[in-house]
Amino acid sequence: MSPKTRNLTKNKMSPVVEALLNPMAYPHKPREVKLVQTQMSFLFLTGDYVYKVKKPVNLGYLDYTTLEKRGFFCHQELELNRRLCPDVYLDVIAITEEKGDIHIEGAGNIIEYAVKMKQLPQNHMLDVLLLNGQVSQEMIAKVADKLASFHQRATTNPEIAAFGSLSTIRHNCDENFAQTEKYIGISIALERYNRIKNYTCNFIHNNSSLFRRRVRECKVKDCHGDLHAAHICFVDDICIYDCIEFNDRFRYCDVASEVAFLTMDLDRYQRADLSQYFINTYINLNQDKDLLVLLNFYKCYRAYVRGKVESFKLDDRLISDDEKTKALKNAKRYFQLAEGYIMI
Repeated sequence: MSPKTRNLTKNKMSPVVEALLNPMAYPHKPREVKLVQTQMSFLFLTGDYVYKVKKPVNLGYLDYTTLEKRGFFCHQELELNRRLCPDVYLDVIAITEEKGDIHIEGAGNIIEYAVKMKQLPQNHMLDVLLLNGQVSQEMIAKVADKLASFHQRATTNPEIAAFGSLSTIRHNCDENFAQTEKYIGISIALERYNRIKNYTCNFIHNNSSLFRRRVRECKVKDCHGDLHAAHICFVDDICIYDCIEFNDRFRYCDVASEVAFLTMDLDRYQRADLSQYFINTYINLNQDKDLLVLLNFYKCYRAYVRGKVESFKLDDRLISDDEKTKALKNAKRYFQLAEGYIMI
């Protein structure tokens, strides 16, 4: 997991957070508990296990504002992530309160839920291994093999296939450009913005028959949705974790888009050699030649989305000035990367 630690904020979760920082709140009584936060979750690292508690937030694209919803999405997270990481996602457990004491799986009323996971070794994460120059073609081939097998058996149906329609693809792209207009001149230059937007619109128009064929050939499936290097861990069996559970729209996509996400990320780490090797291996396994036509389009799309997400951080009042400086730098790099995929 690669979230950043933040200072605690006063919100509805504060009593639970405070209680779960105490090792005595856990059945196995860990020696220490470390807290890590994302925009959406609190993660309590206990050495052997991680307990992931969803924040009571509504961010527009997700809604965790009630206990019922948080419980539902905890079970969604467990079920969906067991597809690619079955041995790590252990259970959804209750956090209870009795006479003012809050415990994991204790007696009393249920006040919260958590996803219980095995704690994965940070030094085995693909993003860390890439930075240390410890990733081989053989390792990338194993990721390609696992992903190709997953895509072959991934669920698809008319409802899922609709997310690969031209109208949906146009909507997703138009949404990206609308949501980043405010960052023109900040994280993305007007010329770059217009060039990427024009390329995107023209590609969709010129390849409309290909997008329709992808739907007919059942290439739009229930995928992982957030497949980048930080979500791949090389343990006994490769674990691809932390898929999107909170919004089906972000997970239902063409398999080409999912492949493009990881290859874009490998490019970002300046490992174009591994990116190309991953593509070649995947295509050989799934015999998906049309993927090559779509690859740069979806790489551009995925890089642009990452630039957008980094730009959003500039408006987050909980993020420090130092983090915002880093976010601005990252956003500019992602937008530059997106432009680089445009075919002249």
